[in-house]
Amino acid sequence: MDNRYIGVFDSGLGGLTTVKALRELMPYENIIYLGDTSRVPYGSRSRETICKYAAQNAAFLFKQNIKALVVACNTVCSVALDAIETKTDIPVYEVVKTPAAAAALHTKNNKIGIIGTKATIKSGSYTAAIKEINPNVTVYPVSCPLFVPLVEEGWTKPDDEIAVKIVRRYLKELCTSDIDTLILGCTHYPLLSDVIKAVMGESVTLIDSGAQTAGFVATDLKNKSKTAEETKEKKEGITQYFVTDSVENFTKQATKYLNSDISSMVTKIELEQ
Repeated sequence: MDNRYIGVFDSGLGGLTTVKALRELMPYENIIYLGDTSRVPYGSRSRETICKYAAQNAAFLFKQNIKALVVACNTVCSVALDAIETKTDIPVYEVVKTPAAAAALHTKNNKIGIIGTKATIKSGSYTAAIKEINPNVTVYPVSCPLFVPLVEEGWTKPDDEIAVKIVRRYLKELCTSDIDTLILGCTHYPLLSDVIKAVMGESVTLIDSGAQTAGFVATDLKNKSKTAEETKEKKEGITQYFVTDSVENFTKQATKYLNSDISSMVTKIELEQ
């Protein structure tokens, strides 16, 4: 047993989809979440900048004596993961390979769509991971740079005219591609899943990269005997949230998504120091 925290970081709110899934699968675990909200989004930035931000996020969490690190940012996983893995001996989990495998095994017609940030799509990380499992798959990658700002603003519902118009604009070509599986290649995107479903239709299965990764993390930590101790008195592990910008803005959106008031759990930090 290992009661140390699991560290999770993302550029903003998106990684909360992973935290929520981890909490559902591993209720006794202690979790530290870092959202780099002052510098979101990462997807349109240079590789050098993404690597710098990723290193700072990871360094902060390593100082918390975590037992595992979940990089819940697809952009970082696609272009900067090696820089993190070489600086620690704890398990580091990424959000690309597991959902890619799930999509490759799920598709019936070998046509898979991928939506992500510019950096994620440009890296080709998902396409490579899918082709490694099933070379016969035709992949349709589409970058959707405005999806992250939509989520950060809280514009995520099918009755939001702005959200629907933007999603429909980006997914126009995918709607005519005959895909049966669509990877949400950014942990922000599941927060837009209702809008994406409305645009793509019920025949397309959405693959949530954060939730898929959480399932792998739960299984792997159990196999490594690194799960937290379960007791009758302990209903749920501790969750701490750190942000690099407004606590109020983050809390407002996070509370709405998590269906729980987390205002007392959020702290602002300065990563540059």
